[in-house]
Amino acid sequence: MRVLVAEDEPMLAEAVAEGLRDDAFAVDVAHDGDAALERLAVNDYDVLVLDRDLPVVHGDQVCRAVADSGGRTRILMVTAAAGVPERIEGLALGADDYLPKPFAFEELLARVHALARRTQPAVPPAYERAGLRVETARREVHHNGRYVSLSRKEFAVLLELMRVGGAVVSAEELLERAWDEHTDPFTNTVRVTVMKLRKKLGEPQAIETVPGAGYRIP
Repeated sequence: MRVLVAEDEPMLAEAVAEGLRDDAFAVDVAHDGDAALERLAVNDYDVLVLDRDLPVVHGDQVCRAVADSGGRTRILMVTAAAGVPERIEGLALGADDYLPKPFAFEELLARVHALARRTQPAVPPAYERAGLRVETARREVHHNGRYVSLSRKEFAVLLELMRVGGAVVSAEELLERAWDEHTDPFTNTVRVTVMKLRKKLGEPQAIETVPGAGYRIP
C-alpha cells in the first residue's frame, strides 16, 4: 500500500515516512502543498497524511482538491489545532480522519492502517497457493510447512503475487505497488528481490517467470 506524507517539517516528515516504511508501506514525502498536489496527480495513493498548515498551497486546498477528485485516496489530516471546531472544519473539507499534534506514532500508524483498509478489498487472514501460506496480519510465510523469514520488501512482493490468484504481475506493477517514487524505474531491483525471494522460499520453486510479461505463482 502506498502513502503520501505531506508535512513541511523535514525531520517530522522523515520520521513518519521511515516508520511507515518499516511497516511495509511504500511512502513518498512532500514538504508543501504544491508538491503534494503534483505527486497526487501522477501517483495512486491509498492514504494521504496531510499537515493542515502546509506552505505554498495550504493543506485545506489540498484536502478539498483530493476530496473533490472523487478518487480513492483517504485523508488523515494532522495539525496542531486540536480544538473541536478545527476538527469539525477539517472533516467538513473532506478529511476522513483528524489527528492533533503532538501524536504518538503508534496511533498515527493505526489510523493509517484503518484508512488504508477502506481503499482495499477485504483482505483474507491468509492466502494459500502452490504450497505457500501467507498470513496477512501476522506477516508470516510458510512454504510446504516451513517458516520463511522475509524482508519487508520480499514480503510485499510475495503478497502482491499471492493476491492476484495466479495472474501475471509485471515488474512495473510490482515497482509501483511495493516501492516509492524515488526508485529508478529502470532499475533491476524487482528482479533482484524476486531472486532473493526464490532463494529463501527454496524448492520446489513457487514463483514462475513469464518471459516478456512478469511473474506469477501458478
